[in-house]
Amino acid sequence: MSAEIRNLEPKALWNNFADLNAVPRPSKKEERVIQFMVDFGNKLGFETVVDPVGNVIIKKPATEGMENRKTIVMQSHLDMVHQKNADTDFDFDTEGIKMYVENGWVTAEGTTLGADNGLGVAAIMSVLESTDIAHPAIEALFTIDEETGMTGAMGLEAGYLTGEILLNLDTEEDDEIDMGCAGGVDITATKSYTEESANGTTFDIAVRGLNGGHSGMDIIKELGNANKIMNRILYATMDVMQVSEINGGSLRNAIPRESFAKVVVSDKETFLANATEIANTIKVEFATLEENLEITFEEVEAAEKVMTKEAKKLLILAIYGAHNGVYRMSPDMEDLVETSNNIARVIVKDGSIKIGCLTRSSVESTKMDLAYDLRAVFELAKFEVEFSGSYPGWKPNVNSPILKVMTGLYEELFDSKPNVVACHAGLECGILGTNYPEMDMISFGPNIRGAHSPDERAEVKSAQKFWKFLLEILKNIPAKA
Repeated sequence: MSAEIRNLEPKALWNNFADLNAVPRPSKKEERVIQFMVDFGNKLGFETVVDPVGNVIIKKPATEGMENRKTIVMQSHLDMVHQKNADTDFDFDTEGIKMYVENGWVTAEGTTLGADNGLGVAAIMSVLESTDIAHPAIEALFTIDEETGMTGAMGLEAGYLTGEILLNLDTEEDDEIDMGCAGGVDITATKSYTEESANGTTFDIAVRGLNGGHSGMDIIKELGNANKIMNRILYATMDVMQVSEINGGSLRNAIPRESFAKVVVSDKETFLANATEIANTIKVEFATLEENLEITFEEVEAAEKVMTKEAKKLLILAIYGAHNGVYRMSPDMEDLVETSNNIARVIVKDGSIKIGCLTRSSVESTKMDLAYDLRAVFELAKFEVEFSGSYPGWKPNVNSPILKVMTGLYEELFDSKPNVVACHAGLECGILGTNYPEMDMISFGPNIRGAHSPDERAEVKSAQKFWKFLLEILKNIPAKA
């Protein structure tokens, strides 16, 4: 399996990706991958620094003849989203990603692949270790914790970098050049509730088989959200059902693929009739987008405790009222989502409720408008609401000098025009720009599909195109002023 990946072209890129994917690197637990990068930089003999928050910076001098070009920052994040299918036996804390090639795409066995942003990291590593690639002076910036708070980018202080141009290698369409992105804010609603003794027949409800995906890039697809679907089932059966437990979704930046609930019903026949009817209705609604959607009801061993009826009602109404999906499309850029929300996580157990959302927008005022909308809904249902992890978007610069260089090179290399866009994902450029406001920034990358889900895959042919484009950009960085 490893040999299959390592023999792909360009070999330098895929070998570094394989090395990286052998290192467990979940967000918030990047100690091992930080050390991996430090060892890599030291082995090459380059200046290698770890800043106070854990970002790694490796500096490589310009190759001969390129000393008069502008210094560039090449940037990618070290952490990856850790998601797996429920039936996959895998320990992200101890195991390396198990990869294979299928129909021209690299993917993983039942887990996320880590191409987001591992291919960007591997590309930078390959340039750093090269002896035959022409490039100006490079400051390689490997940030941490991009996926669950962007704390690496937020914590990078002024003074560590001197580069005038930043190449962010963290997008997922090889025909796009990104010049802007959305900001975001985490919204957490919490509440305690009184439990009472259960009395009736206990059922496990399972919502499975949804596509899931990136809660920014994929939100426009109107895919199913397992938490919302589960809530519709609970609403349709509310009169004959009490909630014992709910466990839905996983990470804030992943559209929920699965949700599980344990309920106690007073009228088994009515419950099954209503539950089956709404399940069939939902399947019809999502037949085109979610052909693998599965909703099951299984009678199980009796639960001991349930929520009170009033607590159950307020929970279900709050989730029903909370906005999920696209909130507003951009009036300035065609087909760009401006503002959205992902109801990512719902946990109900042992007298405690926690609901986690991620709201995104390229317009700060609209981001907070939706955040206040959600807070109002949850507070009406007697929840406590906290905003955290807010980060800014990246304002597009249509006059960017590096953008003009890259669009010209793309047309010359590939005989077509690139799509110059802003994206609805949370790239780090906007945050990095707060301490480095004069830096000219751009983002690009290879084709990656299903990021943040176990269906994540990276196209081999596209990685070759991405690599070719990157090398040409490095050769054509403008001279210093």
